[in-house]
Amino acid sequence: MFSLPLRDDACLRPLEIWHAEEFAAHMDRAREHIRPWVGAAFVTDDLDGARATLRRYAERQAADGARLYGIWLDGVLVGGVMFVSFDAAWGSCEIGCWLEPAAEGQGLITRACDTLLEWAFTSRGVHRAAWHCRADNRRSAAVARRLGMTREGVQRESWPYGGVRHDTEIWAILAPEWHANGR
Repeated sequence: MFSLPLRDDACLRPLEIWHAEEFAAHMDRAREHIRPWVGAAFVTDDLDGARATLRRYAERQAADGARLYGIWLDGVLVGGVMFVSFDAAWGSCEIGCWLEPAAEGQGLITRACDTLLEWAFTSRGVHRAAWHCRADNRRSAAVARRLGMTREGVQRESWPYGGVRHDTEIWAILAPEWHANGR
């Protein structure tokens, strides 16, 4: 297994099925904070749900699709980043993230997403990476901006949550733009 440093006290590692108990404990700390912003199927409520989520991503990774990585801060799982979708044949992917409140504002998500994008563009030859977020999720949009992404548009009322339909912003960056930004 690999572990990539994000800074002295934080690292990025694959989040795998054997992390189910740690992932479930993390979800207990993060659940209500992330629920409005991530897909309902991702937010687990117990150990079986955590195991099922991690298994689903492991199966998709085995098919060269979606992938899931955890962010550990001082040895504690505090969030992560993912390829929500990954299609090397089409040359496209979508990345996403989540973080528990105690770890926000430390640049961890931007650094971790930067690592995923570098791998996708450089090692896998992806041409386009997308980012989807609720239009009212300013923190998420700020990460997309820091990654050099361009806001391409809005899907109106496409995100149902809490009995309300929210708009979704679509952000993206192309490989030539990524490399032109000195990466």
